Amino acid sequence: MIKAKDRGWDTLSNGDLLMAAEQAGFDMLITADKNMRYQQNLVGRRITLVVLSTPQWPIVKLHVDKIAAVVNAATAGSHMEVELSA
Repeated sequence: MIKAKDRGWDTLSNGDLLMAAEQAGFDMLITADKNMRYQQNLVGRRITLVVLSTPQWPIVKLHVDKIAAVVNAATAGSHMEVELSA
């Protein structure tokens, strides 16, 4: 897994982050930023946005199979949400 911070992208705005990820060849961005979908228009983009309901690793790791199923079902330019609970 590559983190935005690992690439120096942690200071980019959401729109610039999506553009940088697409230009770098990524086809998916997984985030817990629930507002990104409303702030960015995905029409015409190749990148898929998968939004987790929480960034808390203890909860995320309980739902790896659920997240993987959403990732595998995602299509280019789509927005998917994954509700995670403890």
